[in-house]
Amino acid sequence: MAGERAEARSGDGQTPGPARRAADRGRYGRLSRARVLASALELVDREGLSALSMRRLGAELGVEAMALYRYAAGKDALLDGLVEALYLELEERLNTGADGEEEAGAPEWRAGLHRLARATYDVCLDHPRAVPLLTTRMLAVPLARRPLAVLKDHERVLVLLRRAGLADERLADAFRSFTAWLLGYVSAELRPMVDNPDESEPSLRLGLHRMPPQELPVLRDVAPALAERGGPEGLAAGLDALLDRFTAAG
Repeated sequence: MAGERAEARSGDGQTPGPARRAADRGRYGRLSRARVLASALELVDREGLSALSMRRLGAELGVEAMALYRYAAGKDALLDGLVEALYLELEERLNTGADGEEEAGAPEWRAGLHRLARATYDVCLDHPRAVPLLTTRMLAVPLARRPLAVLKDHERVLVLLRRAGLADERLADAFRSFTAWLLGYVSAELRPMVDNPDESEPSLRLGLHRMPPQELPVLRDVAPALAERGGPEGLAAGLDALLDRFTAAG
C-alpha cells in the first residue's frame, strides 16, 4: 500500500517512484514534454491529425498511454502543445535569421513584419497537416490560456505595428488584419487542388469534368491558376497592400 501511495503522489511534483520512472522510459529514453510534443508533431506530419491519440502516441514512444498524462492532461492539451511546438519552431527560425530577405530600404517595423510573415509561412509549409490547429485551437482557447509561445508572437506583431506609429485604437484592427491575411493566405496555399495526381492532362488532373460548366464557368477557367501557389511573393505583396492601408496618411 505504501508503494502504491508513493506512486500516486509522484505526479504532484514529488520524486517519481520506481514504477513511474519505468513507465516514463520509452524507446527514446526518458520522456520529457519536448520529446512528447516532437513525437506528436512527427506523427501528425506523417499521418495527419486524425491519427493522433494518446494511445497511438504512447505506442510511438514505446510507453503506456497513461505515462503521457504527466505531459499533456488530455487530447485538447496535446493539441495545444502542438500549436506551442509550431510557434517555438517559428521563434527559433526568427532567432537564427534563416527565413527570407529584408526588403531593401523598408522601415525596420515593416521589414520585421515581412520577416515574421515569411517565417510563419515556411513553418506552415513544413508542417501542413498541423496548420488547421492554428485556427481551430485559437477558436477554442481564450487569449490568456494560450501557450506562452503564442502570446509572445502576438506581442511581437503588436510591437512592430506600434513602431509603425499606429494609435492604440487602430492597433487592434491592424493586428487582426495581419493575422487574418497571414493565416488565410497559408490556408489557401495548402488547400488540396489536384483531384487525380496520376493524370498528366491538366483538366483531368484538376477534375474539371466534375464541375458543371453552365453553373461554374469562371471557376473552371481560373482553376488552373488557383492550383498554382502564390508563394512568398504573393504573401509579401498582399502584406504590403494591407500595411499601406493602415499607415496611409489620413
